[in-house]
Amino acid sequence: MTMKLNCDLGESFGMWKMGLDEQVMPHIDMANIACGFHAGDADVMANTLALAKQHNVTVGAHPSYPDKQGFGRRSMAMSAQELINCLHYQIAAIDGMAAVHGLTLNYVKPHGALYNDMMRDERILESVMRAVASYPKSLKLMILATNQADKHKEHASALNLELILEAFADRQYTDEGTLVPRNLAGSVHDKPALIAQVKQLIKHGTVTTRSGQQLTLNADSLCVHGDNEAGIALIQEIKTLCQQA
Repeated sequence: MTMKLNCDLGESFGMWKMGLDEQVMPHIDMANIACGFHAGDADVMANTLALAKQHNVTVGAHPSYPDKQGFGRRSMAMSAQELINCLHYQIAAIDGMAAVHGLTLNYVKPHGALYNDMMRDERILESVMRAVASYPKSLKLMILATNQADKHKEHASALNLELILEAFADRQYTDEGTLVPRNLAGSVHDKPALIAQVKQLIKHGTVTTRSGQQLTLNADSLCVHGDNEAGIALIQEIKTLCQQA
């Protein structure tokens, strides 16, 4: 099983820096680039896109609720059309910036609270799917790989939308394939558990859930994080495991 590594990037703003984008980019396959509503600005977008082009990395939009102060981690009550318009606005921004750099936007991965909300609320997922499907360019949508993947694919297919199923290297899973809340002990793996989970995903397409069950995910992409030097080294190690497979 071959999985592509994706990472959330371009999340700085002005003089404020987030992440080690220059060090991460050489080791990933897909860059989820912030679109300005939770982080990022015109200069940050341009610099991140230039890095992606330099390292031949596929670029995707990383839109969120309009919540820059909360870094997009707070849920917001929006009508279906409001959310669709909000997503179109952000996707169009990074799509246009990508075109300036000679790049083609490939997919959309919602950020933070919006990502979590769409995975627990079918109405929000419907709005997100419709937003991506109705954008005047063929784009894929990245969502969490769960035990509802077949249902999600069927729903997306009806909209002529292709999904990218994502797994997380560092998070513990429930039996349903959702992520165990961070406030519970063991929800974020230490390095040995993380490496074991990556190896299991690569070899078998499964994870061992919090209750000890084997859950099939068959994910297309693995989310990694490069916020510090240790994270960069870990990404390099995960990349090596993927290449060896």
